[in-house]
Amino acid sequence: MSRRSEHEEALASLVEVSRTPEGRAGLSGELADALDLLPVSSSRVLLLRLRLLRNLLAGDELNQVTFVHLSGPAIVASSALSSPSVAPDVARAALQALGNAALAGEYHRAAVWDALFPGALRDLAGVKDAGVLDPLCMVLDTCCSGEGGRGRLEELCHDELGLPILVEVVNTGSQVEHKEEWIEWLLFKVCVEEQKFQTLFAALCSTNDAECSGGEEYNAKHAFLLGTLAKCLTNDPKEVTISDSFALDVFDVHKHAAEVVDFTRRGSSPLPTRCPAIDVLGYSLQLLRDICAWESPSSETQGPVDSLLQTGLVKRLLKYLGELEPPSTIRKSMARGQGDNQPALADGKVCPYIGYRRDLVAIIANCLHGRKEVQDEIRKLNGIMLLLQQCVVDEENPYLREWGLLAVKNLLEGNVENQKEVSELEMQEPVITPEIANIGLKVEIDKETGRPKLVNTP
Repeated sequence: MSRRSEHEEALASLVEVSRTPEGRAGLSGELADALDLLPVSSSRVLLLRLRLLRNLLAGDELNQVTFVHLSGPAIVASSALSSPSVAPDVARAALQALGNAALAGEYHRAAVWDALFPGALRDLAGVKDAGVLDPLCMVLDTCCSGEGGRGRLEELCHDELGLPILVEVVNTGSQVEHKEEWIEWLLFKVCVEEQKFQTLFAALCSTNDAECSGGEEYNAKHAFLLGTLAKCLTNDPKEVTISDSFALDVFDVHKHAAEVVDFTRRGSSPLPTRCPAIDVLGYSLQLLRDICAWESPSSETQGPVDSLLQTGLVKRLLKYLGELEPPSTIRKSMARGQGDNQPALADGKVCPYIGYRRDLVAIIANCLHGRKEVQDEIRKLNGIMLLLQQCVVDEENPYLREWGLLAVKNLLEGNVENQKEVSELEMQEPVITPEIANIGLKVEIDKETGRPKLVNTP
């Protein structure tokens, strides 16, 4: 066995021992040696020493302090980027070591940030590898948290210095599959808490971006950003704060996407569809759905849904819903056996993705909850019958019936005028729209609860 092989084997053994707290306690002296030799290490030995540092810095307070005192962040960053082409394994181990150090406190976060921002972060963000993306986002999110984090977050959102890093993060995220939630927390912090959504969204399509040439409005990066934010809000609605400006920015994106998407081509898949414009349309709707269900921790503060309502959200959604052809179940009945593959009705648009109609109805249902002004607005816009027609099963819109019934429930609950209009639609008889009647259903008002229910006709 050569001396080099023996040395690498000894390092690999130290890496294994350092995986446990007990092992790390007995290897404190190895940290300084590893840092001293890092700049002159061959590629294989560099990787092993970075992994050793990563393990030594995992929750060991003494090692974490020593690491910063010996200028460890700068040494690790420069060593990882010493090669013209950064190896993903090396970048990953370096970022994991820096992330473990940053977790120790403000002193450590500041040192890590000073060593990385902006040049090293920009270079590391350009490595298209999921194994690098996750620890990179961990480092960014950790450094932009806690005491001093707000100032670093502002630097990260700086148009010239930090924004290119975020653009690279989103670009990489749109191309590789991340396994951890760090990128979700980071992007939500930037876009929602720091209110930089509009800035980042615009930066994802520069004038020299090939994806945005030829008249294309959106690219995969736009869709990825919106999809990530939608996922984060859906999974952790109580852990976030939604601002009016973010809600209005999302609504603006949705309105523009609705002008770009081709509503004459029926969608055959749910989100993501791999068509950026359609994905932007759909993810913006899902964000609006959850924004309209979000409740401010302070009951005295107006929620973002109120700002959306003041800009005509419900009127626009009813317009979109009214322009669509009937749900698939109703179309089958109307076509008298022609199936649901027939072209759209002459004056009806089709759903560009599976779930589009459901998402429209879901937002309306959430807006209606406990808001008499929205109940009245829908009645004045002649939207009651339109909502009743959504209380059916639709193959292209899973859970449409459930969302439709919830919307009608919220529409009628506590609103005498709306209840009266429904009861008078058929001269005090159960509400039967032509479409619902064709499939053997009707909507009745339960005399005991005052709520609507869908029942079979005799």
